[in-house]
Amino acid sequence: MKPGKINSYKTLSEIEINNKKFKFYSLKKAEENGLEGISKLPKSLKVLLENLLRYEDDVSVTKNQIEAIKDWLKSKKSKTEIAYRPARVLLQDYTGIPAVADLAAMREAVKEKNKDPNTINPLSAVDLVIDHSVQVDQSAKADSFDKNVEIEFNRNGERYSFLKWGQQAFNNFRIVPPGTGICHQVNLEYLSKVVWSEEFEGQNYLFPDTLVGTDSHTTMVNGLSVLGWGVGGIEAEAGMLGQPISMLIPEVIGFEVKNKMPEGTTATDLVLTVVKMLRDKGVVGKFVEFYGDGLKNLTLADRATIANMAPEYGATCGFFPIDEETLKYLKFSGRDEMTVKIVEEYAKTQGLWSSEDIDFTDTLTLDMTTIVPTISGPKRPQDKVLLTDASTSFKKSFSEVTGKKDFSVSKVKDKEYSIKDGSILIAAITSCTNTSNPNVLIGAGLLAKKAVELGLEVKPWVKTSLAPGSQVVTDYLEKAGLNTYLDKLGFHLVGYGCTTCIGNSGPLADEIVESIQKENIYAVSVLSGNRNFEGRISPHIKANYLASPPLVVAYALAGHMNFDLYKDSFGKDKNGKDIFMKDIWPSNKEIEDVLKSSLNPEMFVKRYSNVSEGPKQWQQIKTEKSSIYNWEENSTYVKKPPFFENLPDQPEGFKKINDARPLLILGDMVTTDHISPAGNIQKESPTGEYFMKHQILPKDYNSYGARRGNHEVMMRGTFANIRIRNEMAPGTEGGFTMLYPEKKIMPIYDAVVEYKKRGTDLVVIGGKEYGTGSSRDWAAKGTKLLGVKTVIAESFERIHRSNLIGMGILPLQFTDNVDRKNLKLIGSELISIINLENGINPSDKVKVEIKYASGEIKTIKALCRIDTKNELEYYKNGGILQYVLRNMI
Repeated sequence: MKPGKINSYKTLSEIEINNKKFKFYSLKKAEENGLEGISKLPKSLKVLLENLLRYEDDVSVTKNQIEAIKDWLKSKKSKTEIAYRPARVLLQDYTGIPAVADLAAMREAVKEKNKDPNTINPLSAVDLVIDHSVQVDQSAKADSFDKNVEIEFNRNGERYSFLKWGQQAFNNFRIVPPGTGICHQVNLEYLSKVVWSEEFEGQNYLFPDTLVGTDSHTTMVNGLSVLGWGVGGIEAEAGMLGQPISMLIPEVIGFEVKNKMPEGTTATDLVLTVVKMLRDKGVVGKFVEFYGDGLKNLTLADRATIANMAPEYGATCGFFPIDEETLKYLKFSGRDEMTVKIVEEYAKTQGLWSSEDIDFTDTLTLDMTTIVPTISGPKRPQDKVLLTDASTSFKKSFSEVTGKKDFSVSKVKDKEYSIKDGSILIAAITSCTNTSNPNVLIGAGLLAKKAVELGLEVKPWVKTSLAPGSQVVTDYLEKAGLNTYLDKLGFHLVGYGCTTCIGNSGPLADEIVESIQKENIYAVSVLSGNRNFEGRISPHIKANYLASPPLVVAYALAGHMNFDLYKDSFGKDKNGKDIFMKDIWPSNKEIEDVLKSSLNPEMFVKRYSNVSEGPKQWQQIKTEKSSIYNWEENSTYVKKPPFFENLPDQPEGFKKINDARPLLILGDMVTTDHISPAGNIQKESPTGEYFMKHQILPKDYNSYGARRGNHEVMMRGTFANIRIRNEMAPGTEGGFTMLYPEKKIMPIYDAVVEYKKRGTDLVVIGGKEYGTGSSRDWAAKGTKLLGVKTVIAESFERIHRSNLIGMGILPLQFTDNVDRKNLKLIGSELISIINLENGINPSDKVKVEIKYASGEIKTIKALCRIDTKNELEYYKNGGILQYVLRNMI
């Protein structure tokens, strides 16, 4: 942290805490010295304001930017662009490997220009948590965890060796090894400080803990009053190298919570309600900040659950203020006394402590007494379904999707049972959203205990798994004696990582897959995750429902989505009496009592005291000590990225886009999962063909997520999701397009190869919320490598829009109610951006010319979604990393 030299509002002050002196930039002084009224700002904007005061240098941060935050209070919105510098960066391994590969390639590019390659080094703290690679290969057995760790290391040895090289090659770069936990839970329980402390020129400075992460659920830590959100890997890399994050001062929606959740409801029910309310409100690109009397009735774990799902409700973040609950959690998770004292004193001095007198852009209110048990599905997190309506809602969506009235049945080979449409084939307790919350996990354990004691069993066709976000979870389940009951129902520990939620649900049994395919069964998964997009969880599962951990166990006992948890019997007890949900559902008091006796601060201290050691397999990985990486020619996991090859010294500027061919025409809600899948690699695909050439067997394919260090794989996997529907290739599902003018249907990658030979520019046409979902930079990198020059959509999700610009792709938005449908686009058109080569400005209206095959020509206006001047510079440079690299050399 190197503060700016200018201090226009004379805010640099001193505070003494426990006889130790600290410097800080006082918001109180800023208000006294000219920034009138800022005490009424939302807490999240106060964090941004402190950041600007601390870094004011009249180059990247100017007095005008600081004034603009004061002026925000007039209309509660702003068009001013600010330069924001978070204190640290959080990576997970799927995004971390391409990030390290990019940094390694940038070092080579610097060396080729005869400059010092060591200038490419993270300037802020970077933590990489390896949590995305473990798969549920083995489940429902006592040794599942050990076997999965073994398989994980065999599969990913090359990737992990590369990360270990990065750890020694780069400064400020720490790795949390595999088998420790999910990055957001490790962030919550260990990495976060709430108030950060750093030394500069012999003085200790205090400032709010802030971060960006390369996973969209980085927002989880907003529950602990740490401002952070997900960005694409490319933006994070630029941030590591000192490039500030360019953003407009956001609108802030105040979300008031009142009263208390009723008996029998969970934080999952609450968050799925919040997601639906905020999606309906429309908060894309805005901050959401929680306030109100009901905060005192939300534990920190409940707040983290709500903050975690900010990407699902569309907000940049879901921020909670600092209060007594924050301090209680810090103490409880084993943080030292000085840390807790600093947080309390600093927050109260700076006006960051919870209060009511706040000016928001808009507000909405939730009375928590109205919360009822809720699930979400079958394919979007905002598709809220009340548990009372779950079986009827399922039947309705099943009929709509399949056109069937009745459930098809399929006998499972060599087994005593059959499966049918609606059979639940995966039940997974997984994901950062819920496994960080002890209440719902102990709830799941108690439900399992009651079920086992009454003689209930999980249906034999259900693949069950438990993948918590940290080792502390299994410690307290064990101390409470609940792990044995979960084990009896097949919810054995399978790993500490994202697993099913990211698509690493592992294989279903061969005979089950055969049964699905035989009758085209509409199969279901139930998971305690945050994403249930089509094709994400498993290639064989069509409908995915999000539910709390206790409900995941209940549905595994039920075995079918048609089962009404309120009315139907799970079976009979030994006296022949029917067993209903009310007989196995634990009370809030039962959960509280177990929690008090089984969870303590020592568990956190013990688990995190040796966090960087990792399992023996990690310790055995050897890597060479060097600052330049020695790329292996034959590697299919880590290849030198092509983005900086032959980089000219000067920016390319604005290049013509003339007579571009559509590559895909897509509908609404196309997710980054559709664009760049993370899960299974199909044998019959361009990637499968690439592996065949390299003599890689299907069992060793691993996943697209694990192969992100290899652009050859990722390029072939772009738009290759098995559930993507390209309107240019009607009747197909998966990565197909129609090659024009031949009108020949073929895999997208093969068409791209053909268009490249012809020197044809490409364009992608989208609907509403294009690029929603994960902060997946490969969704932009892959698009770039395919030769796509512009994406024209009805609207963009925040992170993907910024990633496209970060890769030098032009995002354009349809205006005046024009869209692909009323333009009657089919893919045979030629599309030109008129006079682009003469230059554009942020938010310009741009002329787009469409030449139809009939000879007709239409010209429409589209909104340029390059929103800021900094983004314009990135676009002119061909991308943000190219911009940073040119500035460094």
